[in-house]
Amino acid sequence: MPHREKLAWMTLLLIAVTYGPYFVHVVLSPPTPGLLPNLPQLWLLALAAGGNGVLHILGRIALRVGAPEDARAPADERDHDIQRRSSMVAYYVMMVGMMVVGMVMPFTTSGWEIVNAGLLAIVLAEITQNGLAAWSYRRSAA
Repeated sequence: MPHREKLAWMTLLLIAVTYGPYFVHVVLSPPTPGLLPNLPQLWLLALAAGGNGVLHILGRIALRVGAPEDARAPADERDHDIQRRSSMVAYYVMMVGMMVVGMVMPFTTSGWEIVNAGLLAIVLAEITQNGLAAWSYRRSAA
């Protein structure tokens, strides 16, 4: 499995592990409207984002230590093509989400609903990019 495919799968796993519980919590017990700043909610958001960052760094280190020659290999044309395609689709996913967050939601809602919708747009864009990259690597390997 190519190093960049491993990174894509790792990122998908870490998103599920860190942001999955956050969004489950948000859906099951939504933040109290009008209560800003909601420090417990802010703490959960910081824990999810910080945990994702720390786990991502540790995962990259582990992958580099596990296969240093694979990690140092320069990206070939296939890698660049997969990155370009997956980033392009993810960009549009994020832009649609941010348009909803920035142009529609301010007229219908406020506070944590906007924050969580913005975060969801970013997370969905990351899932799109890494999911398409992993799928493209699997498809080209077959």
